[in-house]
Amino acid sequence: MASSYLTRTPSSDSNRTKWTFSAWIKKSNPSASSAESMILSAGTYNTNQMLQLANQEDFTFRHYNANGSLSWGLTTAKTRDPSAWYHLVVTFDTAQATSTNRVKIYLNGSLATLTGNYPDQNQDSVINSTLAQNIGFRSGSSYYFNGLMTHIHLCDGYAYAASDFGETDTTSGIWKPKTAPSVSYGTNGFFLKFENSGSMGTDSSGNGNNFTVSGTLTQSPDTPSNNFCTINPLDTYYFENSTFANGNLTVSGNNSSFTFCTSTLGVSAGKWYMEAKLSAQQGSGTRIGVVGRTSTALNEGLGDRQDEIAHQVNGDLKVNGTTTSSWGSTWTVNDIIGIALDLDNNKIYFSKNGTYQASGNPSTAANGVTITAADSTTDGVYRFGFGDNNSTGTSTFQYNFGSGFFGTTAVASANADGNGIGAFEYAVPTGYYAVCTKNIKEFG
Repeated sequence: MASSYLTRTPSSDSNRTKWTFSAWIKKSNPSASSAESMILSAGTYNTNQMLQLANQEDFTFRHYNANGSLSWGLTTAKTRDPSAWYHLVVTFDTAQATSTNRVKIYLNGSLATLTGNYPDQNQDSVINSTLAQNIGFRSGSSYYFNGLMTHIHLCDGYAYAASDFGETDTTSGIWKPKTAPSVSYGTNGFFLKFENSGSMGTDSSGNGNNFTVSGTLTQSPDTPSNNFCTINPLDTYYFENSTFANGNLTVSGNNSSFTFCTSTLGVSAGKWYMEAKLSAQQGSGTRIGVVGRTSTALNEGLGDRQDEIAHQVNGDLKVNGTTTSSWGSTWTVNDIIGIALDLDNNKIYFSKNGTYQASGNPSTAANGVTITAADSTTDGVYRFGFGDNNSTGTSTFQYNFGSGFFGTTAVASANADGNGIGAFEYAVPTGYYAVCTKNIKEFG
């Protein structure tokens, strides 16, 4: 959500002692401070009583008095994986005689062990009050949520368990959402699906409790049911010196050292397509490609070792440490570089603004660059990578693994793959697919 959020101010109080909140979240920065982790809040810090539900490496549930002092707080399980969707359920019911039953937090269907103080019996919260109710923002500060959210429920006057909103898939054993849960919403409850890209604050509960959008929210096909690839901010050595934004799809390098980062999802078979827009450029060392190993030290250039293939901004091609100078066209800012990765035939193709380099044609398997079979690489899979080998400035790529955006700008031509998934600027080659869990399950 970055600096965007949703807000609604109810016209009247409803049930402030019993409610349930459910949401699916995918974090961009797993080590973020509370300034980048706000999920749900109501009221204003140091002005009114305020409740905040935030997520740093764990979930923190806090209530503040009017003077800003913490009256109670609860902390639960770790959430460190930026590639994963997490399901969070908070059940608030202060009528319970036993204090530990007054707040329950579930993560991916499991009841978490809580620490800290609990609210007093029959204590009111500011949820369902006439104070501003915010998703992804804390009033009175610049605290926003950085990542993705979907299927957000608030059930006013009802205490539900996680099993009312999700269930375990009988085949995979993975916790998955119930897309139409049998729950009630009360007076101030809501259900935000984010189905309408033109009206992201629409309430689908039947209550008409629509939210106002502040900033620019972008609709993404990345969901708990079909998890899309992004760039991984936990990639060794790279994250500390780089900047990640827009759900880890915008990456800027660092001007003091160089290495490379890799994607969250790896592939070992099948045919895959992605695009990246060069939105800022410094020097001649910017590279994009695929790797069968992760970076293990600073100053390791993408393509300079075995199991690394990269195309460079100056037109060079680097394969397993060997450089072919002027192999393809040079790039400039706003050029879109495409990668078609064929792991059935162990070939890779690079395109610039829709034109494949060195007369390559991935649809016909002509003139591809030969690469090592995935199962013979160091990691046994290939991941997409970005390297910025510059010491005088930073370069930035805006990735599109099928989300349909470069940064916050929608692609001009929405081309889906052969499975009807994704939105790309240029046509997806025949037989190639967006890198997402649904496609990997079917074609990988």
